[in-house]
Amino acid sequence: MNTHDLQRAEPTRSREPKQSDRPGRAPHKNMIWVPGGTYLMGSNGFYPEERPVHRVTVDGFWMDEHAVTNAEFRRFVKATGHITVAERPPDPADYPGARPEMLVPASVVFRQPPHRVDLRNHYNWWAYVPGANWRYPEGPGSTLHGRERHPVVHVAYEDVAAYASWVGKDLPTEVEWEFAARGGLEGATYAWGDEFSPKGKMMANTWQGEFPIENLRTDRFERTAPVGSFPPNGYGLFDVTGNVWEWTTEWYRDRHQVASSCCGNINPSGGDREQSYDPQMPDVPIPRKVIKGGSFLCAPNYCRRYRPAARMHHPVDTGTCHIGFRCIVRRGTTELATRASREDIREKGEHHG
Repeated sequence: MNTHDLQRAEPTRSREPKQSDRPGRAPHKNMIWVPGGTYLMGSNGFYPEERPVHRVTVDGFWMDEHAVTNAEFRRFVKATGHITVAERPPDPADYPGARPEMLVPASVVFRQPPHRVDLRNHYNWWAYVPGANWRYPEGPGSTLHGRERHPVVHVAYEDVAAYASWVGKDLPTEVEWEFAARGGLEGATYAWGDEFSPKGKMMANTWQGEFPIENLRTDRFERTAPVGSFPPNGYGLFDVTGNVWEWTTEWYRDRHQVASSCCGNINPSGGDREQSYDPQMPDVPIPRKVIKGGSFLCAPNYCRRYRPAARMHHPVDTGTCHIGFRCIVRRGTTELATRASREDIREKGEHHG
């Protein structure tokens, strides 16, 4: 049976992890153990960049049960003084030919058009908004009030890597992220099975209606939702599809690279930075990472990427209103992460004491 046939087979639940698979206590609060295993990565049924389906083996690791929230990111900023990429003016040397009015602190925000537009041109709904950043998600005048438990957005790769380092964690590879998102359900289209809304129940924060002009809000949310608003997957992870895209460490390629070894891929990661550049922008060589999971802007008529296999490229220097992240701790770094967690708790105690 080839991988295409395997993908079309009925979804099956992988074995329940043995107690011995779980290496003691979680290194941080709200982390879930994801047991290692072998799975079919990718999809042959949707977009070209998800092909080919191939077997991959990954070791177990701990993963945040939900995306990093505004409240959690605020603690990081308060402790470190970190200024995000969106809050700094771009270096003109990095963007030759850029108009001066574009070289200001800004970020990319979704703006709903009043009428049907050409879906081939994403500038019809994306705007580069001066003053937009993680504190002001829609730009000046917007706030985080009431959004403390929403995923932080407008974070570039540099920002999420800095957070992960500070908290004593890592960012997931694409292989780790997809394995975790599948929740042990082999061959399923979605993180919960093959039916998008089983018995009419919305399982993720996505776009319902005609994108980008009509959002029916069947799932109750127009933009981001508080983390944990929908059922978790088989491993107990929330919002692995929909709500916000999530950064991975993987340099982007336009299709999966499959190992020639008969044993397949074991913990593959990395990619090639030089091959990740956008060929349509040769004068601006900004490398791109893989993002996973889709967002509240993914819709059936435009972007059916609210699936574990879905992947997109994104330049490392840019955050948007629909990209966030979550972190992991690998088995070999558990003690380091636990020590960092203890130091973090001690620092907070001293700060508040």
